[in-house]
Amino acid sequence: MANKDASFGLKPVKQMGGAPYSGGQSRYRIASSYGTAIYQGDLVMQVTGGGVEIHAVGGTVPLVGVFNGCQYTDPTTGEQVYRNYYPASTAASDIIAFIIDDPNTVFEIQADEAFPVADLLGNFDTIKTNSGSTDTGISGDELDVSTGATTATLPLKAIDISEDPNNSDVSASNTNVYVVIQNHIMGQKGAGLA
Repeated sequence: MANKDASFGLKPVKQMGGAPYSGGQSRYRIASSYGTAIYQGDLVMQVTGGGVEIHAVGGTVPLVGVFNGCQYTDPTTGEQVYRNYYPASTAASDIIAFIIDDPNTVFEIQADEAFPVADLLGNFDTIKTNSGSTDTGISGDELDVSTGATTATLPLKAIDISEDPNNSDVSASNTNVYVVIQNHIMGQKGAGLA
């Protein structure tokens, strides 16, 4: 059966060990006028100056976690705004990002190709299949199957195939995969594929 092609970035599904995801997230800062949009489900990395920015595909900077929305004072209306995406170049000095930053959170992400079981426990990068949606605020990131390697600085480690019956076919494109953050600010996990 063909998998549904609908990227959504990373969404939390559970904790390592099988406990349910509790909804935990922490506050981080985004610099005023940061020029790149960040969508719910995008990976974010630490940057000099004490804040976070979107993960650069191919980058090796340790990740803080997954973006889950933000709040800031709208520079035009002066009203407090809550969004599940950060609009690029927002000129506000109080931008707070909500980040799912527990290194033991398991996320679901769609792969850009078929994902064979033999690739499980490998490390992978993401690919931007689209820039995300300003209507829904949801990311367009997918797991880039072609990047599978043992490289410890890759951002994600695949640990299982999704249990979603509409996206668990490992012989078809767009397999959904369970992952953890491999290159986290709290430490790297083990090597990937042998």
